[in-house]
Amino acid sequence: MRKYAEVAQWLKQTDPDGALYDFHEPEPISRQDLLRVHAKDYVDQVLSCNVPHAVAREIGFPMTQSVSFRAQCATGGSLLTAMLALEYGVACNTAGGSHHARIAQGAGFCVFNDVAVAVRAVQAMRMVRRVLIIDLDVHQGDGTADIFAHDTSVFTLSLHSEKNYPVRKKASTLDVPLTDGMEDDEYLEILEDTLKQVLTSFKADLVFFNAGVDPHHDDRLGRLALSDEGLRKREELVFKLVRNEGLPLAGVLGGGYSYNLRLLVNRHSNLYRVAAKYL
Repeated sequence: MRKYAEVAQWLKQTDPDGALYDFHEPEPISRQDLLRVHAKDYVDQVLSCNVPHAVAREIGFPMTQSVSFRAQCATGGSLLTAMLALEYGVACNTAGGSHHARIAQGAGFCVFNDVAVAVRAVQAMRMVRRVLIIDLDVHQGDGTADIFAHDTSVFTLSLHSEKNYPVRKKASTLDVPLTDGMEDDEYLEILEDTLKQVLTSFKADLVFFNAGVDPHHDDRLGRLALSDEGLRKREELVFKLVRNEGLPLAGVLGGGYSYNLRLLVNRHSNLYRVAAKYL
């Protein structure tokens, strides 16, 4: 949990004058926005910090007031990120990517599905009609896939470790399962070919990018073998292909699990370093 504050702190320390990174503070997401995606009972359980023990266990931690408020702010952050991306072309959250959260409950360290909530909100405001979600977290985005399973206005793309969590995956619009130990060159070739095909076939008004760094070879919960340089090239590739199409890009942090916080923050920093080049 400490990585979120540390990423924000890194951004402020490396850009003290605000020349590269313009910070915006979101409002906590509204109950109305949450209800476009999540079941009423579950939303009220989280907001009142009264989540059943079985659900809290599946999420991975108890639902305290601070956890609930953090989830509300992170989700509000992804909505603000989408709106800023539509205005400026590129914006990134310093949290978000909670792609295991389903309609009726959270799971896998995810309380609310922030990207799904943000997508539904900007659609409701008629700011966009069609949205592409590029999910490059090492784990399959099962919650996001399930939420948009029957919605042709949202294309869900997931490149993930085939044998990793979750055991029971949900079908994305396009899933690309990857073999254990895959390294930079093969991964980047697959990503480039896949993303070019998707951008050609699906005409989006907005792109969300889950930039989880857990495909790294040292990640505690990953099964792939990307290097630091491979992750940087991945971000470069996504931004280049998406922005060359003239599409607004909203980035969210996604997963990344390491006992070495400094190294983890450095991996996540690639998202912002690359994004700054496209403003």
